[in-house]
Amino acid sequence: MEPKKNLCAQIPVSLHTRIRQEQEESGKSLSEFMTELLTNYYENGGNRKMDGKQRTVAFQVPEELFEQFKEYLKQHNMKQNAFFLDCIRQALEHEQKS
Repeated sequence: MEPKKNLCAQIPVSLHTRIRQEQEESGKSLSEFMTELLTNYYENGGNRKMDGKQRTVAFQVPEELFEQFKEYLKQHNMKQNAFFLDCIRQALEHEQKS
């Protein structure tokens, strides 16, 4: 297990209230919640919007393809959301250039 360090910062009360509420609803400890929040932020290159205007994209794939996908993510040390966001952005950029 990686060693841990404390991170402490003053933030606005309204933001603190929102974070604590979401953390409590998640059922995670504050440490787990903040680690996940910061990890997601950095894995997404800081592009993740925190404004609640997000949508879910879900689809079924064949099991064999899913297993290949999981192995690819493991080999490249990537998370699913980062992979799909990058794919979507690249496809949209490619479409705009066409």
